[in-house]
Amino acid sequence: MSDRERLQKQIDFIKEIDKEKMIKRQSYLTDCETHENDAEHAWHMAIMTLLLKEYANEEIDVLKTVTMLLIHDLVEVYAGDTYAYDEEGKKTQAEREAKAADKLYGILPEDQGEYFKSIWLEFEEQKTPEAKFARTMDCFQPLMLNDATNGRAWKEHDVRRSWVMNRNKNTSAGSEELWQFAKENFIDPNVENGNIIDDREEK
Repeated sequence: MSDRERLQKQIDFIKEIDKEKMIKRQSYLTDCETHENDAEHAWHMAIMTLLLKEYANEEIDVLKTVTMLLIHDLVEVYAGDTYAYDEEGKKTQAEREAKAADKLYGILPEDQGEYFKSIWLEFEEQKTPEAKFARTMDCFQPLMLNDATNGRAWKEHDVRRSWVMNRNKNTSAGSEELWQFAKENFIDPNVENGNIIDDREEK
């Protein structure tokens, strides 16, 4: 492959991932009106990692973690966003996203495509300190936004406490301290005020 061909592949990929800005999430921005998009989500978590790295359970490679967060949702350009509490959508999510990863990262020069795909797979497998902390960011950030918007998305979807706790069952694996903060400041108060349905008494 010539240098010009390599550059063209890189530019093609860069243009294609612009579509991430068009993928809407269920979370609202702090204006309480605008739905967050995937690119905003990724940017926010990258900044958060730079600021909150000291709370990781284990030492992390910050650049690798930021890279992981910037690319982990790019597959949604083709696979679409799957809402955290969409049980039907989650049944096909892994297959849709695997196909999307092959297609998207296949646009790049082979060495870069393989690297990006390996970083994406590392995030999905949740075994390394970087992947665990990235998952913590991926769960902490929407909890923070939901709290900041008076639970608007939670109320719109009749979200239950058990759903939130199940969604966050591995959040502490990346940072015990951030998980405790999220539980005490984002989850518990919204259960108490009714933004999250308290289903602990249900049989």
